[in-house]
Amino acid sequence: MIELDGLTKRFGHKVAVDQLSCVIKPGMVTGFLGPNGAGKSTTMRMMLGLDNPTSGSVRIDGKHYRDLAEPLKYIGALLDAKAMHGGRSAYHNLLCLAQSNRIPESRVAEVLDTVGLTAVAKKKSKGFSLGMGQRLGIASALLGDPEILMFDEPVNGLDPEGIHWIRNLMKTLAGQGRTIFVSSHLMSEMALTADHLIVIGQGRLLADTSMADFIHENSRSYVRLRSPQQERLRDVLHEEGIVAAEAGDGALEVDGATTEDMGELAARHTIVLHELSAQRASLEEAFMQMTAGSVEYHAHSGQDGAPPPEEPWGQWGQRPGNGKGA
Repeated sequence: MIELDGLTKRFGHKVAVDQLSCVIKPGMVTGFLGPNGAGKSTTMRMMLGLDNPTSGSVRIDGKHYRDLAEPLKYIGALLDAKAMHGGRSAYHNLLCLAQSNRIPESRVAEVLDTVGLTAVAKKKSKGFSLGMGQRLGIASALLGDPEILMFDEPVNGLDPEGIHWIRNLMKTLAGQGRTIFVSSHLMSEMALTADHLIVIGQGRLLADTSMADFIHENSRSYVRLRSPQQERLRDVLHEEGIVAAEAGDGALEVDGATTEDMGELAARHTIVLHELSAQRASLEEAFMQMTAGSVEYHAHSGQDGAPPPEEPWGQWGQRPGNGKGA
């Protein structure tokens, strides 16, 4: 279990993390979401003692990270797969970590097999592809067989088979009662993996809730109806005091309704339905809705006739190119 209590980090006048308090519980995959610049990486670095908080605290199973005698046996983390020593083989990268934490050498072969790198164990990691490097980073996190695992963008560089593998791995580890904390920008993948969500914006906690509740509370749910008797359907809905919105494809959309209620209403009035479907927003749509006010940088699509800014570099105080404002 990871406990954050009033965690705050300032860099000069910039507040990167602002009084963040939450508990990351065992037995589930907890997703960590937020726009770029929200403070996710800084938070994860403070959890691992890589950055010192300005105030507040982080406890790993009741202890500060610095007080863990053999930290890899408590918490395994993947923050930057490129942090491995490129001149060492995959095997020797892991062996050095194992020896420094009094982990049996036999464990190195086990985790290499788990992540599918046994065949390249003797090859130097500097020649690895992005996906292979990511697998090696995951192996290092698993090395101490810890009860807590933290992953920052774990599917980065993985092919579809690798993405499916890491998703199932995280679910399996959580099913064993471990604490799994994962940050990712891939909403579609997070929706398939996470059970619980912690969402931050501008360093502050925005949500600490289950995946289902987050989507329900931050998005629109409605029922779509389409019928060859559309005018009659519209009249029946009006008579029942039900407000229906016109969709662009000729269907009707009813907020706050269920498919059961709408189906029974149509049946009572012998109205044929060609479509009756419940529509729920995706995690991405719910996330965009919640964090709209916390996004630091907004790109311009160039659509709807809106011209781009004349000098997009103006907010940085310099022109692109030589970085000297010339």
